[in-house]
Amino acid sequence: MFVDKAEVSVKAGKGGNGAVSFHREKYISAGGPDGGDGGRGGNIILRTDTNMSTLMDFRYKKKYVAPNGVDGSSGNKSGKDGKDLVIRVPNGTLIRDKDSDAIIADMSNEETFKLARGGNGGWGNRHFATPTRQAPRFAKAGLQGEEMNVILELKLLADVGLIGYPNVGKSTLLSVVSKANPKIADYHFTTLFPNLGVVYVGENSSFVMADIPGIIEGASDGAGLGHDFLRHIDRCRLFIHVVDISGSEGRDPIEDFNTINSELSKYNPEVAARQQIVAANKSDIIQDEELYEKFCEHVKKEGHKLFRISAATTHGVTDLVNAAAAELVKLPPIKRFEPDYVPKQQIKGSPEELVIENFDDVWSIEGEWIERLMRNVNFEDYESRMFFDRVLRNAGIYKRLQDMGIQDGDTVSIYNIEFDFES
Repeated sequence: MFVDKAEVSVKAGKGGNGAVSFHREKYISAGGPDGGDGGRGGNIILRTDTNMSTLMDFRYKKKYVAPNGVDGSSGNKSGKDGKDLVIRVPNGTLIRDKDSDAIIADMSNEETFKLARGGNGGWGNRHFATPTRQAPRFAKAGLQGEEMNVILELKLLADVGLIGYPNVGKSTLLSVVSKANPKIADYHFTTLFPNLGVVYVGENSSFVMADIPGIIEGASDGAGLGHDFLRHIDRCRLFIHVVDISGSEGRDPIEDFNTINSELSKYNPEVAARQQIVAANKSDIIQDEELYEKFCEHVKKEGHKLFRISAATTHGVTDLVNAAAAELVKLPPIKRFEPDYVPKQQIKGSPEELVIENFDDVWSIEGEWIERLMRNVNFEDYESRMFFDRVLRNAGIYKRLQDMGIQDGDTVSIYNIEFDFES
């Protein structure tokens, strides 16, 4: 089964917690703090795999979670880092953020990409020892790993795309110019998924050709299979527009030609503007030479090269392939999509994003930034509480409360802790 779109959720590993520990050894009365740091959480890594051709592997498995880092321990021993989780995707896969639809990465080379970063491990209490604080009874918690929902979207990597109405001979043409074996039959929508083939022109010349199915009138709005497979023409550098000129189905080749180009323009004007070569197919059974001449004039007015061919008998196919190869030399390489995703860490998680609400003499503070801060505070330890107080003051939280009208003695509620406000 050909699957070219999938939705998955990924979560990098949480960092291990720092340890609170003190050196204990015979004959050593005050060994000092020796809590080790937590290990880093595992990353989520994407890697292209040229042996994969669909996103079938993601049809049933939707959630990927990397291992957490190990907590630190006594004796200044750091915890082990979580192992990275490597997810393999087909070459040509676009990674999009589900919420914003922004492009995170274009996996169109043999490369790796760090999709979600594991959380850093927390510091052990040995980091917090000072000349005046010789026995710190607190440590930092490990940070959460990045978590996101993403859309995987496969856009085939092909130099040449075969476009045209169903049953005009695209699959037959692909089969005679390459070693691809697409399904061929005398009815519409024989091809239900894109097929790729490598076309060898000469000793050091070849290109990849794709048969794009399902383009009919209304394809850009979802008619036929166009809604599913039009995305696969996005990377094509050149189009071979296959048109049935035989008249065997009573169709007008000029009308067919214009309709397909109109659907391309509706889908993406940039794509529609790319170079085209027109292949007038089924010339071996042509029924109206006058209609063919009109078609030739129309195509030339549009500025496209035209080749009269018969894919079934291979007549004219060699000239068509050579012309395509010659055009590709002049054209830019296969398109890569530039990322436009802004990581969520740059959007939220700052003190300014905190939500402060007033209920009579109770002031509630909530937000990701303060929640993360609280994970690093031991509220049973006096010095740790003073550290918490300093951070709030330096971040301007107290000033913001005063500007909103808080009075000394009012209660400040932050999740599971409460304290009386003092300016």
